[in-house]
Amino acid sequence: MEKILNIDGRLVKFKSTGAFLLRYKAQFGRDALKDIYKMQDAVGPGGKIKNIEVMDLEVFYNLVWALAKTADPLLPPPLDWLDSFAEFPITEIITEVMDLIFCSIGATVQPKKK
Repeated sequence: MEKILNIDGRLVKFKSTGAFLLRYKAQFGRDALKDIYKMQDAVGPGGKIKNIEVMDLEVFYNLVWALAKTADPLLPPPLDWLDSFAEFPITEIITEVMDLIFCSIGATVQPKKK
């Protein structure tokens, strides 16, 4: 799945594939699934932050970078990429980003009944 979002007046492409999870692990040395479920505890329906205590902005930025890097292999390292934005409106993109993340880990085949 791919999405293009407007961030700081720029159109930024994001892509969610199976490689997204591996790219995240390779770049940050962390288990993407654990971090994703941690984010799920912080973000509720519609992208509303439901538990600020468990919201980890570093994890969010890392996930966003990995999605952007999956769409554009020439993307610079995470800090350089984030520094290229004057503004990074988390509340405006969180719903779209979380949709992309969950589409990469969601089941597409219904389990067979026994």
